[in-house]
Amino acid sequence: MTVLWTVCGLAVGAGILLVISGLQRGASPAATRSSLSTLNLPADAARRGLQAAACSILVLALTRWPVAAFAAAVFGWFASELIGSSHSVDAAIARTEAIATWTEMLRDTIGAAHGLESAIAATAPVAPAPINDEISALAARLQHTPLDTALKDLAQDLDHPIGDLVVAALSAASRSSVRELGDLLGTLADAARDEASMQLRVEAARARVHTAVRVVASCTLLTALGLVVLNPTYVDVYGDTTGQAVLGLVAACWGLALWWLSSMSRFDHPERFLASDSKARL
Repeated sequence: MTVLWTVCGLAVGAGILLVISGLQRGASPAATRSSLSTLNLPADAARRGLQAAACSILVLALTRWPVAAFAAAVFGWFASELIGSSHSVDAAIARTEAIATWTEMLRDTIGAAHGLESAIAATAPVAPAPINDEISALAARLQHTPLDTALKDLAQDLDHPIGDLVVAALSAASRSSVRELGDLLGTLADAARDEASMQLRVEAARARVHTAVRVVASCTLLTALGLVVLNPTYVDVYGDTTGQAVLGLVAACWGLALWWLSSMSRFDHPERFLASDSKARL
């Protein structure tokens, strides 16, 4: 019997993976590229799948309720976003600061009387870690691709509003003169650092909301599990078909409220103005 429940839990987790996969295929190319730029999708999907399967199996073993197992699988899939750490926000801020640092490096290298392509090649090996791969790819493309085309690919790789500004400045300089480029790159670097500081301030202001999400989710789950384990007769009413339907409605309302509360603590990045050009090239 335990094997049967385990198989059922795995089936529920697999179903969640299929649904998410279908939603990702229907998403816009820009949204897909944005997620791929910040996540290792196969590893992330595997981790989420394991979380969903583990939560589903645990709840199914304790309750024998398929609706509760499905709700637990959904919660397990999104647990990292709802009650996880602020790693994604920290990574976004580090990426913004890395663009600012590389822009300053480029400004100083150009100021030392190097050409634009030579300056890019010189800064590629020492580019900050969060964008080192993108800058190294740019330097490699410059060996067989025109500068203007390589810069468009860089904007695609960086997938960042400040990166678009830097690419636009470099593209304009590649078609005309780099005489004023140093001052412009310095201004863009300052703008990038200001944006990183603003993100830090916003994250500090929203930390209370994120903490509230963790507290609400943890207390609710611990209360529910405590009732199931310590006082199972109190929740026997959910064992029949009607009870499962009511439980599904309760889980849906709770999940929607938790998602809404969590969305209040997320940082909305500004839109990229070069994204339309990237779409047109696909």
